Amino acid sequence: MSTDKTADYLRGLVTELRKLPAETSWVEFKENLAKPEDIGQYVSALSNAAAMEGKANAYLVWGVQDDTHDVVGTSFQPTRAKKGNEDLENWLVRLLSPRLHFRWYEFDYDGHSLVLMEVPRATAKPTQFEGVEYIRVGSYRKKLKDHPQHERDLWRVFDTTPFEAMLAMEHVDAATVLSLLDYPAYFKLLNQPLPDNRDGILSALASEDLICGDDSGSWNITNLGVMLFANSLERFKPLNRKSVRVVVYDGRGKINTIKEQEGQRGYANGFEGLIGFINALLPRNEVIGPALRKEVPMYPELAVRELVANALIHQDFSISGAGPMIEIFDDRMEITNPGLPLVKTERFLDSPPRSRNESLASFMRRIGVCEERGSGVDKVVFQTEFYQLPAPSFESPEDSTRAVLFAHKALNDMDRTERVRACFLHAALRYVERDPMTNSSLRNRFGIEKKNSATASRIIKEALEDGKIKPYNPEQSKKYAKYVPFWA
Repeated sequence: MSTDKTADYLRGLVTELRKLPAETSWVEFKENLAKPEDIGQYVSALSNAAAMEGKANAYLVWGVQDDTHDVVGTSFQPTRAKKGNEDLENWLVRLLSPRLHFRWYEFDYDGHSLVLMEVPRATAKPTQFEGVEYIRVGSYRKKLKDHPQHERDLWRVFDTTPFEAMLAMEHVDAATVLSLLDYPAYFKLLNQPLPDNRDGILSALASEDLICGDDSGSWNITNLGVMLFANSLERFKPLNRKSVRVVVYDGRGKINTIKEQEGQRGYANGFEGLIGFINALLPRNEVIGPALRKEVPMYPELAVRELVANALIHQDFSISGAGPMIEIFDDRMEITNPGLPLVKTERFLDSPPRSRNESLASFMRRIGVCEERGSGVDKVVFQTEFYQLPAPSFESPEDSTRAVLFAHKALNDMDRTERVRACFLHAALRYVERDPMTNSSLRNRFGIEKKNSATASRIIKEALEDGKIKPYNPEQSKKYAKYVPFWA
């Protein structure tokens, strides 16, 4: 049972909902509805209706008459309700697709017991219950497939409404907005003076679509505002599941966890703190110079910064229950975000990234969190080559995208896959710089002495055999041969 909203807030919300017309599609009043199948179908219908109406949430309220909106109280107790031997809430979550993070609230209203169920809007695709999509037609619950125009309209909403523009919280006053969003960080990051009055602050936030006004004179906070500048993501369910988790393991596997922490600040106001926290956890190598010895991070700080920023920006927010994760092992660092990449992993280096979240990405670029479009992965590969680290790996496992940085390893200790990957990325980096790879450039990449050029030749041969590179000019002699990635 959720307790993150006060009883006064809930009573005020019900008062406003009672003023709505009876045919409102995103609100349903019931007295003692308790049949689990009916509740599940209503959740699907209300979730889809909220998306159609541009609402952040829909509501199912027990204890209010549907026709008159009179408060009569209810005997329904969701915390005690079951379907067979299973708790009602668990049963509903299991049969809803995608899984919704709905919330129940039990509270008193003028001496009557009420229950309010807050249902998040559908995102990306219609909400199903037991494999069936429902919709509200007026005040009636119907199967979506029986109303093709509503189905087309709903998919059009998904196609045209970006995640950032959706509402995370509705109908809040100015004081609440300023308590939930880190507005001083907004002005600091943009190097702008803090306005000397509240209206100036709210106007600036609205100009960036972090908040928007509504017809009642209250404010709505957008998903963009939350993900960039939340003081605490915990206050915005289910967006709190998009917080960044950092996990440190003992060894090369996930059996023993040394440390785990989940961030709660927005991505913009919390980014520098996140990077500082990660860098403090990373292993360090001791380097002995001409006059002194010093410790340096195992992974280039610029590469870490860029890959973390990419994970935040390019994630698929429609995948519920998952957020960006940074995992640190003895021999590598894995940075994973939900959502398959929109660009093939082999083309990360040369293709301008296609972002699902352009408003989020644009703002993060403006404040210098990440590089300009298309240059970030180039810098990651360059940094790993400059420090003669194994080449990074870009992967797409199980509806997610993962970038892996590896700890230093001597060339003699690398296996064929590692050698070929490094050769391929070196060829790709040289290609985007319009200077094809040669035996000489590959020697420099690996730190191979000229007298051992045959070693570089063997690596090139392996990459050719694996189809990762090809000759720049097949007619050219091997002595002066140049190479480009296979897709060039």
